[in-house]
Amino acid sequence: MLKLIKDGVLEVLFPKVCSVCGLQLSKDEHFVCSRCLNGKFEKAFHTDKISTSGVLLPEGILLQHALWNFDKGGYLQELLHQLKYHRLTGVGVDIGRQLGKSMLQNPRFTEGIKNKKVRLLPVPLHPRKRRMRGYNQAFHIAKGVAEVTNLHILGKEVVVRNRNTRTQTGFSLEKRRLNMQDAFEVKESDKVKEALTVIIDDVFTTGATTFELSGTLNKAGCAEIMIATVAQA
Repeated sequence: MLKLIKDGVLEVLFPKVCSVCGLQLSKDEHFVCSRCLNGKFEKAFHTDKISTSGVLLPEGILLQHALWNFDKGGYLQELLHQLKYHRLTGVGVDIGRQLGKSMLQNPRFTEGIKNKKVRLLPVPLHPRKRRMRGYNQAFHIAKGVAEVTNLHILGKEVVVRNRNTRTQTGFSLEKRRLNMQDAFEVKESDKVKEALTVIIDDVFTTGATTFELSGTLNKAGCAEIMIATVAQA
């Protein structure tokens, strides 16, 4: 009873507000309000496209799906910045749920996963970067996706990032590709062998990161791959 009273007082004195618009959240909302999740950002995915960004997908990748179009200098960039650098991991789960809902609305996704062993793979962080940041933002996005789709998330020990690559901002396509070369390693191939692996990340730009990761998965015997991100730039 005392806890309920305390929580009620705190809610009155310090109401939870949306990380985007600053308006008070309802009891059913967590970090981002439903108004922003459903109407603030520009939708990217189209049900008739194998790649929402229009890039040519390497062999073995069935689908590249993004929820929203990236808005440089806008609300979405700020939201993803909060997730990535300010420990607002709950934001990742919120937008991950929204990403999961959009995936279930894409018939190419729902048809593609039918009767298959499907696993979610958050893009791994190098251990040094993970220690500095304290978490992997892609994992929290994957948690939201898993809640909606009921798909299993692979443990961080299954696929690792064995090179602490430089940030790709400002790099050309070729520099991005070289920067990511041999960055990943599959440690437990039995977990991905003959599975359909859905790579989860925050932003899809040129595909250098996810395509390199896909190539590593293919060599380990992964049957098919999909890419799902919150945004595409």
